[in-house]
Amino acid sequence: MSTFGTTKPTNQAVLDFVKETAELTTPDQIFWVDGSEAEKDYLYDLAVKEGLLIKLNQEKRPGCYYGRSNPNDVARVEQLTFICTPRKEEVGPLNNWKSPEDMHAILNGLLKGAHKGRTMYVIPYLMGPAGSPLTKVGVEVTDSIMVVLNMRIMARVGAVAYGHLGDSNDFNRGTHSMLDINPERRYIAHFPHENAIISVGSNYGGNVLLGKKCLALRIGSFLGRNEGWMAEHMLLLCIESPEGKKNYVAAAFPSACGKTNFAMMIPPEKYQKAGWKITTLGDDIAWMRPGPDGRLWAINPENGYFGVAPGTNFKSNPNAMHSASRDTIFTNVALTEDLDVWWEGMDGEVPKKLTDWKGNPWTPESKEKAAHPNSRFTAPMRNNPALSDEVEAVSGVPIDAIIFGGRRATTMPLVMEAFSWSHGVYIGASMGSEMTAAAVGGMGQVRRDPMAMLPFAGYDMGEYFGHWLDMGKVLKNPPMIFNVNWFRKDSEGHFMWPGFGDNMRVLLWIIGRCNGTAKAVQSAVGRLPLAEDIDIEGLKDFGPEKLAECLKVCKDEWKNEVALQTELFLKLYKTLPKELVFERELLSARLS
Repeated sequence: MSTFGTTKPTNQAVLDFVKETAELTTPDQIFWVDGSEAEKDYLYDLAVKEGLLIKLNQEKRPGCYYGRSNPNDVARVEQLTFICTPRKEEVGPLNNWKSPEDMHAILNGLLKGAHKGRTMYVIPYLMGPAGSPLTKVGVEVTDSIMVVLNMRIMARVGAVAYGHLGDSNDFNRGTHSMLDINPERRYIAHFPHENAIISVGSNYGGNVLLGKKCLALRIGSFLGRNEGWMAEHMLLLCIESPEGKKNYVAAAFPSACGKTNFAMMIPPEKYQKAGWKITTLGDDIAWMRPGPDGRLWAINPENGYFGVAPGTNFKSNPNAMHSASRDTIFTNVALTEDLDVWWEGMDGEVPKKLTDWKGNPWTPESKEKAAHPNSRFTAPMRNNPALSDEVEAVSGVPIDAIIFGGRRATTMPLVMEAFSWSHGVYIGASMGSEMTAAAVGGMGQVRRDPMAMLPFAGYDMGEYFGHWLDMGKVLKNPPMIFNVNWFRKDSEGHFMWPGFGDNMRVLLWIIGRCNGTAKAVQSAVGRLPLAEDIDIEGLKDFGPEKLAECLKVCKDEWKNEVALQTELFLKLYKTLPKELVFERELLSARLS
């Protein structure tokens, strides 16, 4: 067995892990990834030579490449994602469980000889800035060049990881093999007590970039509960006033609720001229810990963006478009005749001829989408023109506000403030979004997604709520908690709030509440803005009456909302904290 790469570690635990994996999977050679530019050039050339990537038009997309995945492997597979703990009760009723013994037996059988005839790449990586007390080290072994190239963008890869690790045994052990990309041989397995992840049978990012959802959220949430910190599915942004005062916000939105757009928001022109700035710290994941000042401090553990392409354009998210302008890998979008990329919702005219995401000819008359609805771009965060200069701060940034939000046509007001930390946890725990017409259950039904963590909490959700409550008890100065709803509709089914950059207007009230400069009025469900505290000057066809409708609280709708929350709470009744039951009863009393 031959070896390649220049950064073979001296850490014995890493060497032992790689040796044990190689003895099981029997690769022809081992490639020790070092994160260098020379290595990047070599791997991209190799991927092109092997037909895995197409080099895009370098005048239009410098440093960019294009790839396609197997049509059966285009998204995360929740039904094949397992949390493996000694006791089933640890994972709760909302996760899939297998015992570590049973799952290791299955996976060892699939991995035996799985890398024969292949190269096994060893990727050392950091989740978080080097030197941060919240940063974690991972080592992923994989037989996929695509995983290596994407991980080089999404994490801090190479010698920096070994330097952070030193002689410690404290690193996540990740094993990945594509096998034959067969859905019947596909498992995404997490072993929290072992700090290990094994993924087989897939080559899709969310299943195989093991630093992302697997370590950063599922394993991370388990570690955070045990170690006294939080791993959350949240964006991070900084809003800076004309006077230079900075406030920091973490926000959790379920899918299709504008999370990335909010993280990369560009203020309306009037606020830019006045000197307001918004910078992005992270678009997807936040790791947060109590600081010595009693506040909650956060880092973004990632190094890039794994964004959904369709619908992204220079109106919805110009900073995302700039981020994907260079040194980016595009997956399952469409290809133009001059080797550029295209997807539905992109700016400009629809091309007359394309090659679709399956490699077939496509025209505007074609019945199928040119780009897969979950097609992606993997882009370095350094490309974001609004990237915060504090993104590498080892201590992180202090969070002033936590925002929850879902897609609701009725009931939820445009914005409301929680009465307390406990009430805020209740708001996050009961968060949900209405399904689209294509979703199981039909349009209008609410799918609960607590804290946007339903697919990602690595242990029992009831205990996860308890950890949130416990964190509030150790924070002397906890963030204020809010809920927003950009998607309220009028009687004719039209969205009332303009959204996008105008969400800044709501954010200013939120920050004003944190700074003690904005007023609020009590309602049964939370504190609401006074009409004059939301600036609507300059909004087209949006007056005080429409704002009042966006902020309206209908008690009958809220009584129905409380009843709808029962289904989730009943599933978690064994471990549901009594504080949340109490908050629900208080809400019912206020409504009546």
